[in-house]
Amino acid sequence: MIAMDRKTLTPAQRRELIASPAGWIACGFGSGLVPKAQGTAGSLLAILPWLWMRQWPLSVYAWVVVVVFVVGIWACNVAGRKLGVDDHRALVIDEFVGQWIALVPAILAPWWMVLVGFVLFRLFDVGKPWPIGWLDRRLKGGLGVMVDDVVAGLFAAVALGLLARTIGMPLPWR
Repeated sequence: MIAMDRKTLTPAQRRELIASPAGWIACGFGSGLVPKAQGTAGSLLAILPWLWMRQWPLSVYAWVVVVVFVVGIWACNVAGRKLGVDDHRALVIDEFVGQWIALVPAILAPWWMVLVGFVLFRLFDVGKPWPIGWLDRRLKGGLGVMVDDVVAGLFAAVALGLLARTIGMPLPWR
């Protein structure tokens, strides 16, 4: 293991990530291996399974999010150790979990609310207002990778839910 910066992956590191289950999961099924905007790529890819997940009962949806969160901690721990970096930008399974949380208020909404939820999540994830930035700086390992995106997803979900309620959109918990 050779420590590296947070931006580049060698071809060998890419192969190692996609060859192991933990690496494949941690890099968002390959979406984190795009050359730029890895977090955005992970968030976009997360919408595909969400389109299927939105049909599930809210309790099943929540369990899936929790399971992927726990598996993501494990996968990011393993992949981070292989890369020698706690939170390499290629590790984007956290974007899936955060995006799924952010989109809960959009489960019954039209497509444009999904777009608004995507943008809100990216704004909170990139902007890292308190406590998101604080958590990002202090928590390390797989838990650190995952937790700040969960909180960004919660912030985005609250904002999206308030918007939905303000304009009279149905919410999945009503």
